[in-house]
Amino acid sequence: MPGLGNIDTKNNAYGTSEPVISPGKLVRVGSRLFSVIHGDLSNLRPKVKEYVEQKARLCKPENIHICDGSEAENNYLLDLMKRQGMITPLRKYENNWLARTDPSDVARVESRTYICTPNKNDTIPTPKEGVKGKLGNWISPEDLEKAFSERYPGCMQGRTMYVIPYSMGPIGSPVSKVGIELTDSPYVVCCMRIMTRIGSAVLKALGDGDFVKCLHSVGQPLPMETPINNWPCNPAKTIISHIPENNEICSFGSGYGGNSLLGKKCFALRIGSFLGKREGWFAEHMLIVGITNPQGVKKYIVAAFPSACGKTNLAMLTPTLPGYKVECVGDDIAWMWFDKEGQLRAINPEYGFFGVAPGTSHKTNSNAMYSMQKNTIFTNVAEMSDGGFYWEGLENEVPKGLRIKSWLNDENWTPESGKPAAHPNSRFCAPAKQCPIMDPYWEDPKGVPISAIIFGGRRPEGVPLIYESFSWTHGVFVGASMRSEATAAAEYKGKVIMHDPFAMRPFFGYNFGQYLQHWLSFGKNPALKHPKIYHVNWFRKNAEGKFIWPGFGENCRVLDWICRRADGEPSVVETPIGYIPKEDAIDLQGLPPIDMKELLYVPKDFWKNEVKEIHNYFEEQLPNDLPAEIQAELNKLEERLNLQ
Repeated sequence: MPGLGNIDTKNNAYGTSEPVISPGKLVRVGSRLFSVIHGDLSNLRPKVKEYVEQKARLCKPENIHICDGSEAENNYLLDLMKRQGMITPLRKYENNWLARTDPSDVARVESRTYICTPNKNDTIPTPKEGVKGKLGNWISPEDLEKAFSERYPGCMQGRTMYVIPYSMGPIGSPVSKVGIELTDSPYVVCCMRIMTRIGSAVLKALGDGDFVKCLHSVGQPLPMETPINNWPCNPAKTIISHIPENNEICSFGSGYGGNSLLGKKCFALRIGSFLGKREGWFAEHMLIVGITNPQGVKKYIVAAFPSACGKTNLAMLTPTLPGYKVECVGDDIAWMWFDKEGQLRAINPEYGFFGVAPGTSHKTNSNAMYSMQKNTIFTNVAEMSDGGFYWEGLENEVPKGLRIKSWLNDENWTPESGKPAAHPNSRFCAPAKQCPIMDPYWEDPKGVPISAIIFGGRRPEGVPLIYESFSWTHGVFVGASMRSEATAAAEYKGKVIMHDPFAMRPFFGYNFGQYLQHWLSFGKNPALKHPKIYHVNWFRKNAEGKFIWPGFGENCRVLDWICRRADGEPSVVETPIGYIPKEDAIDLQGLPPIDMKELLYVPKDFWKNEVKEIHNYFEEQLPNDLPAEIQAELNKLEERLNLQ
């Protein structure tokens, strides 16, 4: 069969008497014939059909497959990848799979990720002369056109172009958005089916409306030499580009994660934040959780954290306080808007979890572990000889005597091998509905009401466990000045303190100064019910270098205080940086002694230096684009420290 390699369609994984995947209907697009092996091109709405045909003429695939999102289709593609050697079953579980990538294609490639606008300043602030801008990458339309002409023509030769209609958010919700991703990777189709709602129902809901156009190719037309781990990619020519004015995303050369699952960071954050600015809402790198206290009162919060700061753990927290319940709405992205009553509401636009595997265990996040026991695709984790998954952090949770095969195919990996068993950025891609604590309203098209916004970072010294901003504008300043210790998963070496405003540094879809103005604009409307804004730090250490706060499930004690503050409890002490809890305000019942005085201490000299660092950052990165209100908040912080 053309384009299907050694697949025997008479015994295809669809399990039907008549093969669904067939030689296909030959369709002429321009001067070229394409074989439509699944779906009907003529049934697509005119805008979608035009987009598919345009890119088919450009990329020249051998076949076109219009995805319907069915279980049968998914089984067929998993079987196809298994036969191609691209994935292997983890036989210990039900429908769990492992992909090992080419070692050169293991993470988002920030340095090759661009926003394309005619005016550079619309994308990134103009930094101080002689300073490298760190708030995004811009590419001119001319340079992008040149890059495209060197990559996309014929890039899918010999391959199948999969047409993925997908919805970010519940299908048909007034706040949801539709994308059409064209890809030559069956891995992308299967992961997108987990991470988004895909298929025929999306096309029906779209009708003749507009959609985000998404083009992805691994960049390896056939024939080619056998790729490493049967993972086709083209790292030398990788580029991920966004054209906001066209609602368009184009990705070339990488098959991995956020580079290829274009609904995730590319759509949900970069294009999403641009749409939010234009339409009056927010697209944020934030988890969403519901907290119910022993009296049955429930509140929802959103929280933004950089990598390795406990974001997924907080989203799926198991509370230690008696009588409390925490439920997950989303672990990574929040789309938020103020409704007609002035209430901030949020939805999780995603349908699955794409979580970092190392460090995840029943001790740190049992709900994540339960979520991945079936129907999950793992990438670059290790495999145990009993068919189970393995990564750093599971040392005490696996049976003894099993052999471990590392992500680099070392059949006899041991801790003494000198390399990690799993890549530090290895992932699990699991359906959110499998999480045992998903909130009953996680798919409510009206969203959930938000009572508090939290920012946070990994700060070993100086920054208290929690503080509350003085106002909405001050809270925007707190988000803008976020700093966090870089981790192994980041692209920087060493444990330096990095600026990561709003935990969005790699994900802004437009100029960060304009992004701040967008946030500030909502503070000027007195009819809105502005949630309180907080900063947390689970990672403060004492003089011996040990963490003062136990973290994990104990973080519910901080959430409890935040919820009580939302109800107006006056349990605060004013400091130069914001309100901190009174020493006895956080419930410590059942914990060993904790030095709350040290944990909440605001050292004057540390914060004076922090002011200098923030001032330098703003002066270097946004010399012409920093809103006056943010500069004023920095000045007021400095004045309060001097008066202390």
